[in-house]
Amino acid sequence: MKSFYDFNRNNPEERLEQYELYPELALFHIALREEMEEEEYLAFYRAEKESARRMAAPMYQQNRGQWATV
Repeated sequence: MKSFYDFNRNNPEERLEQYELYPELALFHIALREEMEEEEYLAFYRAEKESARRMAAPMYQQNRGQWATV
């Protein structure tokens, strides 16, 4: 299933599907757009999209920590 941030917001059909699958989040973003400046909202949206992308990354693809050698 696509995350909220995987939809193409410039495509009306995808935007409608996004609103149908995530109604509460869609309403939250509509309210944010009304309250924030456009640049501020776009920065927030990009940051949230990046955060969602990182959270969806499988654990095995993350870098493994290494013990420090002395």
